[in-house]
Amino acid sequence: MFTRPTGEEPAEAFSRALDQLRSTRARREVVLTEVPAPQRIAPYAVALTADVLSRAVPSGAEEPEELASGRFVLLHDPSAPEPWDSTFRAVTFVRAQLEPEFAADPLLGEVGWSWLLDALATRGASYTQDGGTVTRVVSQSFGALKQRPDTVEIEVRGSWSPLDDDLGKHLAAWTDLLCTVAGLPPLPEGVAALPARRR
Repeated sequence: MFTRPTGEEPAEAFSRALDQLRSTRARREVVLTEVPAPQRIAPYAVALTADVLSRAVPSGAEEPEELASGRFVLLHDPSAPEPWDSTFRAVTFVRAQLEPEFAADPLLGEVGWSWLLDALATRGASYTQDGGTVTRVVSQSFGALKQRPDTVEIEVRGSWSPLDDDLGKHLAAWTDLLCTVAGLPPLPEGVAALPARRR
């Protein structure tokens, strides 16, 4: 679902971007869902959420385990705002639980950011004005909850200005980042990903 000024049709470039995003293929573990986009940030916007699901269903569970989740927003402003250096801006977020030993890894932030840049490079996505944060969240339980094990989550928030004619590369790179954060091994070379199921 995309937002646009009342009574206006989407700009041609944004319409093309929507088609490219909607035809992007992701690994079968990734479930993409188009959701209402934020308003008032840019004249045109589209938003997608994603869940990375384990193929195996845990014992006693009815649903596959969620390995990672995130949100991808593509903004379009034909006036090319100066901070963007482009008419498009991707704003993204991913989150996943990690093994407890990552809690003390001093390089986790740098590694998490490199996963995003590597995913964009692997897909051949051209961009400028990239920025973001990598956060680790360590949860410890006490009192009546002290039996719960400690948990560690990583959150990667990133934004960048796409410079390509094909915006699908950027969504594909973001789904690759999701799979990396989820701990899925890369697809072997020459193996095509199946289309993701849309809910």
